[in-house]
Amino acid sequence: MVGTVLILGGSGRFGRNVAEAFWNAGWHIRLFDRASDDLAQAAQGADVIVNGWNPAYRDWAAQVPVLTQQVIAAARTAGATVIVPGNVYVFGKDAPEAFGPNTPHDARNPLGRIRVDMEAAYRTSGVPVILLRAGDFLDTAASGNWFDLQMAPSLRKGVLTYPGNPDVPHAWAYLPDMARAVVALAERRERLPRFADIAFPGLTLTGREMAAQCSKILDRPVRIRRMAWWPLRLVSPVWRMGAKLLEMRYLWDKPHHLSRDNFDALLPGFVETDVAEALASAIAPVLSAGPDRPRQGHADQDQATAA
Repeated sequence: MVGTVLILGGSGRFGRNVAEAFWNAGWHIRLFDRASDDLAQAAQGADVIVNGWNPAYRDWAAQVPVLTQQVIAAARTAGATVIVPGNVYVFGKDAPEAFGPNTPHDARNPLGRIRVDMEAAYRTSGVPVILLRAGDFLDTAASGNWFDLQMAPSLRKGVLTYPGNPDVPHAWAYLPDMARAVVALAERRERLPRFADIAFPGLTLTGREMAAQCSKILDRPVRIRRMAWWPLRLVSPVWRMGAKLLEMRYLWDKPHHLSRDNFDALLPGFVETDVAEALASAIAPVLSAGPDRPRQGHADQDQATAA
C-alpha cells in the first residue's frame, strides 16, 4: 500500500534516509520547508506524516511540546498516520537491560521526561501513530551523530574514541535499515494498533566488539581510548548543550538493547544489513576527504510546495 508521505525534517539524518527509502518504494514524497510551508496545508492529501523534526537538546523543553501538538493537529485534519522515531531516553537509569514496548517509562531526568510526555501526547491523541524506537544512529553520511562526530574520526590513527564502558552492550540503529522498516510499517499501517510502539532491534555492540569490527574493516589494529568527559563538566555551567550531553552520559555505561519480539512479529521477513557492512558505510564518509551524499538526490527533487 503506497501513497503520499509528508516528511518533516527531510534534510536531517533520519528524514534524509526515510525520504530515500520511501522514494525507492514508489511513494510520492513531500519534503516540508519550515521557512515557507504551512503544515496544515502541506499535510492535506498525505497518507503518512513522518516527524523527523529534532530540535537541539537545549531547545527541547520549549519546542518539543509545541511541535508535537502541531503534528497531531495536522494529522487529525488530514486523516494521516504519524510516524515518529522514538529513542531510549524514556526508560531511565534503572530500567532493565532489554528495552521493549512493555518497559515502563520511568525516566526522571529532564530530557527523558520531555520524551515521556511527548510519547504520552501521541498515545492519547487519537490519531494513528507508529513509533519506531531505536538506539544511537549509524549513518551513511557524516551527519553529526555520536559515531561520526566523536568516535570515528580518531580511526585515522587506529583509535576508536569510546564515550563509556567498552565492555557493556549499547544499542545502535543503521539508518538505511531503520528507514526501510519505517516504509514497511507504513505499508502495513491499517493492520497496526492505533498507537503502535515498536522496538527496532538494530545492532547491539560493546565498544570492544565495535573496535574489533573496525579493525577488520580497516585491516589494521584498532584500540579503544576512553573519551574524556571532564571538558564538558568544565564548560557545562556556560554551555547548555554540554550540560545536556552530561545528562545522558549514563547510557554509555548502562547495558541495554532493543528487544525484537514485536518487530519480528510485524516484519518477519525483514533482513538487516550485516554489521560489518553497516559499520563500513558509517566509517567511510568520516575518513574520506569529502562528504558522502549519494543517497539524497532523488528525494530532493520532489519537495512540498508552499501553498
